[in-house]
Amino acid sequence: MKTIQLNTGAQMPMLGLGVFRISDKKQCRQAVLHAIRTGYRLIDTATAYTNEDAVGDAVRQAIDEGLCTREELFITSKVWVTDMKNYDTTRRAVEKSLKTSGLEYFDLYLEHQAMNDYFAAWRGLEGAYKDGQVRAIGVSNFYPHALANLCECVEIRPAVDQIEIHPFFIQREALVNMKRYGVIPEAWAPIGGGRYSPFKNEILQRIAEAHGKTVAQVMLRWNLDRGVVVIPKAARLEHIEENFNVWDFTLTPDENKEIETLDLGLGGQRTKHFDPDFVRMCLGK
Repeated sequence: MKTIQLNTGAQMPMLGLGVFRISDKKQCRQAVLHAIRTGYRLIDTATAYTNEDAVGDAVRQAIDEGLCTREELFITSKVWVTDMKNYDTTRRAVEKSLKTSGLEYFDLYLEHQAMNDYFAAWRGLEGAYKDGQVRAIGVSNFYPHALANLCECVEIRPAVDQIEIHPFFIQREALVNMKRYGVIPEAWAPIGGGRYSPFKNEILQRIAEAHGKTVAQVMLRWNLDRGVVVIPKAARLEHIEENFNVWDFTLTPDENKEIETLDLGLGGQRTKHFDPDFVRMCLGK
């Protein structure tokens, strides 16, 4: 498994399993355990996914079976915006995540959205980092202006910014901005998140056929070649295995450029971060 170095010095796997919307506990445990058996070492969950407990159960089972040690795994979770009110509420949210998962620490803990008082919440994450409850801290869904504002004003800069990145939303400006601040980009929905009809796209189909790969594998490889960590969500065991099998081929420079022509310059087809109603909904208003 290839890794990338965070600003903490830690090595983060570049390919992981996302468990967004796998709310069935048994299914989530099975998916995480199968992923670890397959070779995954990065698992991404969140308080809002309501499956931190299932992830923790799978981690303990994997360790008990001798598949890995805890130190070999990289487990990420996130604080939801309703807990991002101040330092204390954020610290309590981290402690609740640890208790729910049964883990002694998280390798990475993120602010889930650039909402509520995310500066006060960030100070809470800095405290959790200093106390060893989390090994690295970062953000999710922070677009360039919000990330720059945070990085210029805090003591500890984010290690990671997890945002929507795929061939139909390549996020070139965001990646340039992250590089300036030493923040590692991480892609949620790297296969499009069920939108954009990538499996019917002629360019992606042709490139996949040329390498004897699937369209999903090509999309993941494209992001990996850009230095972007990917966490495709998968519940079906065959998809977990398919998404992991991306290390035995490389896209050519011309293929990478051709894929970038698919960029629509927009995202938020599902998660409308710039919609005031979406913000109010997240805040429970």
